[in-house]
Amino acid sequence: MPHRVFRLLTVIWVGSLLTIGYAVAPVLFTSLDRMTAGAVAAQLFRIEGVVGVICGVLLLVLANMLVRRGNETYRRLRWPVMGMLICVLVGYFALQPFMNALRIAAAEAGTDVGHSAFAARFGMLHGVSTVFYLIESLLGIVLVWKLPVASNAGAMEQPARRVAG
Repeated sequence: MPHRVFRLLTVIWVGSLLTIGYAVAPVLFTSLDRMTAGAVAAQLFRIEGVVGVICGVLLLVLANMLVRRGNETYRRLRWPVMGMLICVLVGYFALQPFMNALRIAAAEAGTDVGHSAFAARFGMLHGVSTVFYLIESLLGIVLVWKLPVASNAGAMEQPARRVAG
C-alpha cells in the first residue's frame, strides 16, 4: 500500500506541476490580458506551491518509512523529492512574496508591474523563479522515471503478504 500512495502523490505533484506550468499558464497569457493572466497564474502557482510542500513532505516520510522497512529502491528516490521540495520552498515561499509585493506596489502606483518602475526587478525575480520551476520540473520527470515499475512494486509487496498470511 505505501508504494501505491507514493506513486499517487508523485503523479499528483508532477502532473499538476507540468500541467499548470507548461499548459495552463501559457494559455492564460494568450487568452487574457496580461494583468488578469498574471493574477490568475500567480494564484495557481500559489496553490501549486502548497500542493508541492504537502506532497513533498509526505513523499519524504513515505520514502523513509519504506527504506526503514528494507526497501532500498526508495533510498535513491528521496534525492529528487528533496530537490523538488527545496525548489518549491525557494520559488514559492521566498521569491513569490517579493514578486507579489512588487505587483501590489505597482498597482498602488496605478499601473501594472510590467509598466512600472519595478519592472526590471520583477523581471529578474520572475527569471530566477522560472529557473527554479524548470529544475523542479526536471527533477519531477526524473522522479517519475525512477519509480519502481509495477511488477517490481508488486514483487516487493508479495513477501509481506506471505509472512502476514
